[in-house]
Amino acid sequence: MHQEIITLSEERNVTLTAMIQDVGGEFRGITARPAVLVIPGGGYLFCSDREADPVAFAFMKAGYHAFILRYSVGEYSEWPQPLLDYEQAMECILENAEKWHVIKDKIAAIGFSAGGHLAGAAATMACHRPAAAILGYPVLREETALELGISMPGIPEHVDENTCPCFLYATRTDSVVPIQNTIDMIDALNRYHTTFECHIYAYGPHGFSTGDHSVQSCETLIPDRASGWVEDSISWLRDLFGDYGNEGLTRPVLRSHVNDDALAWLSLDCSISRIFGNPKAREVLSETIKKMREKIVPFTPEMTFEDMMQALGKMTLRDLLVERGIDTDKLDEMNEALGKIPNI
Repeated sequence: MHQEIITLSEERNVTLTAMIQDVGGEFRGITARPAVLVIPGGGYLFCSDREADPVAFAFMKAGYHAFILRYSVGEYSEWPQPLLDYEQAMECILENAEKWHVIKDKIAAIGFSAGGHLAGAAATMACHRPAAAILGYPVLREETALELGISMPGIPEHVDENTCPCFLYATRTDSVVPIQNTIDMIDALNRYHTTFECHIYAYGPHGFSTGDHSVQSCETLIPDRASGWVEDSISWLRDLFGDYGNEGLTRPVLRSHVNDDALAWLSLDCSISRIFGNPKAREVLSETIKKMREKIVPFTPEMTFEDMMQALGKMTLRDLLVERGIDTDKLDEMNEALGKIPNI
């Protein structure tokens, strides 16, 4: 492993710390690694050391390259300067991806408190959006930011179909950043069918970082399970990015959205209502639809497509066919045919 500190702005004391792990050699089969960009909190007044190296080390142990962004704070934190710092950091990582052996489309942003706001902004507003965002007790509501004396935009209202999957965690008794911030965010993600996982622990303080006693007093009132967010988020990233296999990363088991309704072309992973609402798709799937009418209640011969869509329209067609064992040997063929039909 080697480390280098890149100065992005000497005047504003903005730096990117690159913690690069080895590939090849003894690391057989590993030619490149996914990465995390750690964004510490600190109320946009400073960058917390407790939410920097300890977090980076945890993800490095799991096989990730780690980068730490110390962005503009204090007198230099006027929005959108912190977001511009993020953009510059991502540009630096992408420009050096080949040298550092970074998998460009598998970079996650991890932010805490105000850093969670910046990571959330990266996920929803940035030109270089991360492939995933992990948000710890994040400031996301504009009202909360104003209460903390921070003039920053709200994040949930900027969630759109291009927002990356998010992992969020917080504590119910956080008296600094209320959990409504997290609730509003998952509500927005849910509206756009974006993949997310959320853990709200029953009690605990704001700003507990990894939850280990090495970063906070053992007298802090917080459940032992709260430190589990580290392993849970790493496991979640493995589901989303893939895990290390014999030939690079394995195939992901988690999709960025729960269905493909927002994509330009149809697929079996679109909702039934989206597929059956398209006459061309019904034509391509005519033989499979006949079998569905025969085998699936309430898909009777007399039912209209509108009735079908109302009954099971939110399911993806793939899930329904697999569940009922219909034409499962033809899924790839059907998916290829649907992929030629515009999703309108």
